[in-house]
Amino acid sequence: MTAQRGAVQRNAVVELLKVAPVADELAERFEAVGHRLYLVGGSVRDALLGRLGTDLDFTTDARPEQVQRILAGWADAVWDTGIAFGTVGATKHGATLEITTFRADVYDRVGRNPDVTFGDTIEGDLVRRDFTVNAMAVQLPERRFVDPHDGMEALVEEVLDTPAAPEDSFADDPLRMLRAARFVSQLGFRPAPRVLAAMQEMAEQINRITAERVQTELSKLICGSQPRRGIELLVDTGLADHVLPEVPAMRLEIDEHHQHKDVYHHSLVVLEQAIELEERDDPSAGPDLVLRLAALLHDIGKPATRRFEPGGGVSFHHHEVVGSKMTRRRLKALRYSKEITEDVARLVYLHLRFHGYGTGQWTDSAVRRYVTDAGDLLPRLHKLVRADCTTRNRRKAQALQRTYDDLEERIQRLAEEEDLRRVRPDLDGNEIMRILGIPPGPLVGKAWKHLKELRLDRGPLSHDEAVAELLRWAAEQGIEPPGQG
Repeated sequence: MTAQRGAVQRNAVVELLKVAPVADELAERFEAVGHRLYLVGGSVRDALLGRLGTDLDFTTDARPEQVQRILAGWADAVWDTGIAFGTVGATKHGATLEITTFRADVYDRVGRNPDVTFGDTIEGDLVRRDFTVNAMAVQLPERRFVDPHDGMEALVEEVLDTPAAPEDSFADDPLRMLRAARFVSQLGFRPAPRVLAAMQEMAEQINRITAERVQTELSKLICGSQPRRGIELLVDTGLADHVLPEVPAMRLEIDEHHQHKDVYHHSLVVLEQAIELEERDDPSAGPDLVLRLAALLHDIGKPATRRFEPGGGVSFHHHEVVGSKMTRRRLKALRYSKEITEDVARLVYLHLRFHGYGTGQWTDSAVRRYVTDAGDLLPRLHKLVRADCTTRNRRKAQALQRTYDDLEERIQRLAEEEDLRRVRPDLDGNEIMRILGIPPGPLVGKAWKHLKELRLDRGPLSHDEAVAELLRWAAEQGIEPPGQG
């Protein structure tokens, strides 16, 4: 353990030296006016893990207005959006710096926001932090480690523990329970037994937290390197019952007469496989929140649609339709943007469409509709459908993948011939109005939609064919174009 701790400390010094110019310059300015400065929290943790970035957190005994004066004339930019909580932000040498005055907050344990109280010691500041791995500091410029709660040992052992009793920490701020699951996903750590027990006992208190803050933590968890572990922790502690209840609801019982997949376990496997495809196709792109949410939620409609069939089978008819509606409701409740909500719900709705493809029986029209209905989501839909093939029958799994290969090849072939990404009618709105002699309005939209359906069914039409089809449709609608009487 001592050797490990020494190696971690040496690694931290190396990482700190990388940011030494900006950190040392800043520390010298504080020291010159009689104030102390510490690199703190996640920045120290990440330095110890060898992953320190350019977003740096500091704490100081200087009050916010004093911090502003110290930064004036030195920083490239300064902002005070967090000054009510004692935080002043700045940029320098390409680094983003947040300097927060020592805090000694008091919580009413009803809401989450504390009565902000400034403290006088680094020890008092660290004890109020969420986990011991985030309760370490490095005094600058001398680089003296401050670790009153054995955060270094917890880091080496990859354990999440709280500086104070977890019951007190979570009562002060229940969001810390979600942060625990997030760090499990991001760092691969495990909660200490007493932290796990407190999370199970206090899960209901997460309801004190606003949906927006819950959403932020969930997104970070889902975009972590091991989201499955974070989600399993949410489910096992009961937190998911309050923030994402559709996920634990997928734990359907499997009795001896009605064997079927464990939908919850299956969804976690699909999530992992979607991440593999995400990283394979573009390793530099970073986590895809929309794809990962869709993978996790794609089968949430199954519990509501499960039916036991004669002979022992189980069906989930239209679970994609029900699941899409449930997804939309949950993401709206979590205050996700309209764009994310609609994209995820659309993927859930479309994820089963491929299974009608059989062994390639779809017409070109059906392929066009698949592409058109997916729109810009098509690359994500490809990944989701492939990830959803989780059968343990290797031969069947390979057959499904080959069939999807065939569909993608047909899409590519048609795309090259017809520009499928931009399937539109062969006549635009202006031509429709001119040919039919009608003004702008709903009737133009109906004609446009009719021509688009023809385009999907038959592929590109010549101009004369499109005009003939438009006139045929107009006659059925009782519309008499100019010169046709």
